[in-house]
Amino acid sequence: MHNNAESGNFFTPLLIMKKTLIMCTALLVAGGAAAQSKISYPKAKTVDTVDDYFGTKVADPYRWLEDDNSEETAAWVKAENEITQDYLKKIPFRDKVKARLTELANYAKMGTPFYVKDKIYYFYNDGLQNQSVLYVKDKLDGEARMVFDPNTLSQDGTVALQSLNFSKDGRYAAYTITRNGSDWNEIIVHDLVADKMLDDHIVWAKFTNAQWLGDGFFYSAYDKPEDAKSSKNEWHKVMYHKLGTPQEDDYLEFRSYDDPLLFNQVGVDEDERFVFILQSAGEGNALFVKDLKSINPHYVKIAQDGEFAFDPIGVDNGKIYVMTNQNAPCYKVLAYDANNLSPKNFTEFIPEKQWVLSGIQMSNHKFIVTYDRDASTHAYLYDRNGKEINEIKLPALGSVGFSSKNTRSEVFYNFTSYTFPSTIYSYNAETGESTPFFQPKVALNPEDYVTEQVFYPSKDGTKIPMFLIYKKGMKKDGKRPVFLYGYGGFNVSMNPGFSYARTPFAMIDKGGICAYTNLRGGGEYGEDWHKAGTKMQKQNVFDDFIAAAEWLIAQGYTKKGKIACNGGSNGGLLVGAVVNQRPDLWGAAVPQVGVMDMLRYHLFTIGWNWAPDYGRSDDSREMFEYLKGYSPLHTIKNDGTPYPPIMVTTSDHDDRVVPAHSFKYAAQLQASNTGNAVKLIRIDVNAGHGHGKPMSKVIEEYTDIQSFIMYNLGVKP
Repeated sequence: MHNNAESGNFFTPLLIMKKTLIMCTALLVAGGAAAQSKISYPKAKTVDTVDDYFGTKVADPYRWLEDDNSEETAAWVKAENEITQDYLKKIPFRDKVKARLTELANYAKMGTPFYVKDKIYYFYNDGLQNQSVLYVKDKLDGEARMVFDPNTLSQDGTVALQSLNFSKDGRYAAYTITRNGSDWNEIIVHDLVADKMLDDHIVWAKFTNAQWLGDGFFYSAYDKPEDAKSSKNEWHKVMYHKLGTPQEDDYLEFRSYDDPLLFNQVGVDEDERFVFILQSAGEGNALFVKDLKSINPHYVKIAQDGEFAFDPIGVDNGKIYVMTNQNAPCYKVLAYDANNLSPKNFTEFIPEKQWVLSGIQMSNHKFIVTYDRDASTHAYLYDRNGKEINEIKLPALGSVGFSSKNTRSEVFYNFTSYTFPSTIYSYNAETGESTPFFQPKVALNPEDYVTEQVFYPSKDGTKIPMFLIYKKGMKKDGKRPVFLYGYGGFNVSMNPGFSYARTPFAMIDKGGICAYTNLRGGGEYGEDWHKAGTKMQKQNVFDDFIAAAEWLIAQGYTKKGKIACNGGSNGGLLVGAVVNQRPDLWGAAVPQVGVMDMLRYHLFTIGWNWAPDYGRSDDSREMFEYLKGYSPLHTIKNDGTPYPPIMVTTSDHDDRVVPAHSFKYAAQLQASNTGNAVKLIRIDVNAGHGHGKPMSKVIEEYTDIQSFIMYNLGVKP
């Protein structure tokens, strides 16, 4: 399929929502900000809305906050932001935290280069640009020319380039863009020969890129919604757009006529012979293939089961290669007969192994295969018969992403780890040689830090991996401040990666510890690991996270009240749940863009897509009771139990996890009797779920998060 410049994969991912000095006592302030005067929060009115679930009445007093277009909600948001910003501005060292974050962010960054015809394209950011810029070279050591600068699309960087796809002849580039972090996409087209933007403009596209075929491209879209930010999305369809024609003339290529809650995504192979449709309800997918060279081109359903994943890799040697977890929890590769399409005409190409097959790409009729071992990536080169040739040696334990084409032996890959910024290497699949291509220079010395992987037992005895990052010489004295981060859902693996924003280096540099834990529900050990953290087993995820904190205490790293918990989206749900279940453990909590109302999440935008992981409140009485038993909104204590300081974060344009989740949760928190520690909500403006956020906003957001955490854990930078 054609290039997706961000991922190198054939299809846009459907993921909702993904990785010391010995201190003197002057650097740790006992008590921090825990003993604070009680804040007078904005008055949130209550309504008498009550829902009936299988005979159980559940009140929803803040239902009115679900209307994020109302004047009442806007006034509440304004008042909450004023209180939060007033609190944050009074943190005496906030400017120091921002300066350190800015210093860490201000380094040249390069995306993994990729070939289009004989030209080399790549994204580059000179340091603090809000969005990275697309460049091209005619040869590796040639002069770089700017192709497209997404920063010109908006003054504040809130319009972002989400994906990039080239026509087969390399003349046209389709840019899939997003505004204010929304999941809604637009597609615009650049004529690279004439160096001008065309009039073609696609709107209301979603979960898509542009897949070129001839003089046009396929894309996925919905009809225009009644409310772009919160209306339930139904009847996803694949359309074809011919260049030079208006969108209303685009023709319908594929859709479902009996189930409105399906995603339909499209891909085209490099030779433009096969069109692929992935149809998914949120877990696995059916796979349809159309051979455009057949006498009667039509879609053949070669993968029937929507419970398992079937991801096309590419076409070569008369075979269509597909990665699947059907009867293989750690994944395997199948080879379908490209000349006789049928769900029965396949052979096993690469069998399932002990470790999780996390990716596979083609290069010069060979295969680059990556496996995850204990959450770190290992890469191998396989021949055209599916036999291993050799391991591709990587610099250390970390994560790797490859960029390759089946017509070339030259490959690029980027490698990263927690203290190792993304570094680009060129790799020759014929010689097996890797050569550094681009090495960033960051304002930290990786040799000053330790990255350690540990394994700890969860409540039921399951061993859970966790990475610890700390400064060499860190004093293990039982009172280190700890930043604990987790996700645990949707088969998403948390592999090591450098983040100037999330990893709190300002705290680590003062003797703190950063801990990333790989919870059940993720994909680190395959589908069985994922399933163990879903539906009626979701409590395993919370138990795993709580056990991480308890292990860190038992091992003498820290103590109760010195651990901050953080997570986003599904990880925001995690934080909300563990704070309610074990408020005594935490010294601070920051749930970001979290799914907080587990009884109504499926009623907004694409929330229905999360049901395979969560279950739904209307599935059965048992499922309703299970969801209500941990739903952060519905399990906040109101009996005087002391809660830690909490700062909820969300965004006004988040149309994935709508801000109503955080609004209602924050209002209920502030109205409940949970002690005097602060309960704040930070609502970002002109921002979404997180993707495409300009660097300036990222720095501001994480300045606030890290300052809030350090202040309440008693750490001074």
